[in-house]
Amino acid sequence: MKEGQAKPRRLDVVVVGGGFGGMYAIYKFREMGLTVQGIEAGGDLGGVWYWNRYPGARVDLPSIDYSYSFSPEIEQEWNWSEQFAGQPELLRYIDFVATRLDLRRHFQFNTRVTRAAWDEERQLWTVTTDRGEVYESPYCVMATGPLSIPKEPEIAGLARFKGRLLHAAKWPHEPVGLAGRRVGVIGTGSTGIQIVQEVGREAGELFVFQRTPSFTMPMRNVKLEPDYLAEVKRHYAGIREAARNSAVGGTRPQSTRAFFSVTPAQRRSLLEDAWKQGGLAMLGTFSDLLVNEEANETVAEFVRSKIGEVVKDPATAEALKPRGYPIFARRPCIDTEYYETYNLPNVHLVDCLSDPIVEVTEKGVRTEAGEVELDILILATGYDGLTGALTAFEVAGRDGRTVNDKWKEGARSYLGLMMEGFPNLFMTTGPNGPAALANIIRISENDVDWIAALIVHMHEQGLSAAEPTVQAENAWMDIVSALAGRSLITKAKTWWVGTNVKDKPSGLTMFTGGFQKYREHCAAAAADGFRSLAFERRQALADA
Repeated sequence: MKEGQAKPRRLDVVVVGGGFGGMYAIYKFREMGLTVQGIEAGGDLGGVWYWNRYPGARVDLPSIDYSYSFSPEIEQEWNWSEQFAGQPELLRYIDFVATRLDLRRHFQFNTRVTRAAWDEERQLWTVTTDRGEVYESPYCVMATGPLSIPKEPEIAGLARFKGRLLHAAKWPHEPVGLAGRRVGVIGTGSTGIQIVQEVGREAGELFVFQRTPSFTMPMRNVKLEPDYLAEVKRHYAGIREAARNSAVGGTRPQSTRAFFSVTPAQRRSLLEDAWKQGGLAMLGTFSDLLVNEEANETVAEFVRSKIGEVVKDPATAEALKPRGYPIFARRPCIDTEYYETYNLPNVHLVDCLSDPIVEVTEKGVRTEAGEVELDILILATGYDGLTGALTAFEVAGRDGRTVNDKWKEGARSYLGLMMEGFPNLFMTTGPNGPAALANIIRISENDVDWIAALIVHMHEQGLSAAEPTVQAENAWMDIVSALAGRSLITKAKTWWVGTNVKDKPSGLTMFTGGFQKYREHCAAAAADGFRSLAFERRQALADA
């Protein structure tokens, strides 16, 4: 131990992150009898929902899907109020689970990991925090999530702005007064859309700086009636099984129907039905929308026609219509009267494709056409997604090689769970699994259960370290790459492929084969005795 360094605390597992994945990991490993420590940068549990408190923040998956399945007791005791829960209700659910399972006592809050390093001689991870604490554990689980590191826009002059500058991903905990104010929003992805539709009804004037139009469909949110909730609770087991065996890890219908297998009239009827149903029903109406460009463009044009029907001003409607990339190749958005918001007299669209932002000034935002004066500027500019949380601090594996070194040409791992050269280091919802393409809670439960099974296997066999072989990691990445090559997702510039961050390696590194296929790969690896991993055995254990 170095002079002045805190005395290390020895544990079995350190878990970094206090979102859904980290919470379940702490619970699972604790129930296995392991000593655990969670480290969370926020002031409480909740992950992205702790930080994202902006107006209109809401989950875009049905609440009954976006919830834990490991505890029948929690399923029966908790009641959702809406089909798509808002951020306050999601935090109440997280608080309920944390209290019910007594999870908070295992977490250190308001704390960031500054370094995690593998000690080859002692076969353990040394984890250091910004508070000077040092933890040592054989196993380290990075439950840092795909959306943890907010991305600052590369716009000149942000620091000059004299008004109030707000980032959606770091929203204040206290109320923000918007009434009567001149408000600007930069960014119209999922977060920006939720903010615009909410703020437009409150602000004195709202200026939406749209750099890339997004496809968005009606959410059609509804209150959940007690009789329906009682039905869900009676049938949760079957609902969860269906979710585990679906491509998206949820109960959204998934059709096997190819787009051109039905007549044009039937296709139109199906699209109209999906639009009326709301949510992401349209994405599941046909099976080939992310592989067949002609089918994709037909659906895209259908959505563009809906924009034209809703937005009264023809020029605004045209500017809101996304072009130049496939529908669903960027994160699909769902909304509550987003397009209708542009019919309000106080809401103004600034089309940055025809009138680009030049700089942020002391008074507001200057575009090529002139300056827009603002009292408040909201940045809804997204995240350094998928990999950002794990490259934000130093993670050093065997021989001092860092994750940043390993991923300098793009994220690579085995099953999105482990990396060659980083023994006993695990990820939940890692960048080479389904990640953003499926229900993150189903992925997290699958990943934690797989890690737990491996730890049990290692303890039973007297093994001290495990990592994927080079061959296993390469084989998995070949599968990921082959699937990515068939997907239209690669044709859009988005955080899904890393193009939103300057100098970040670009490419589709997520597994696009569907959640159920991912589960099958994970299950097969475990059933084969984890033969794709290279193990080490302590000499002391070997001699025992």
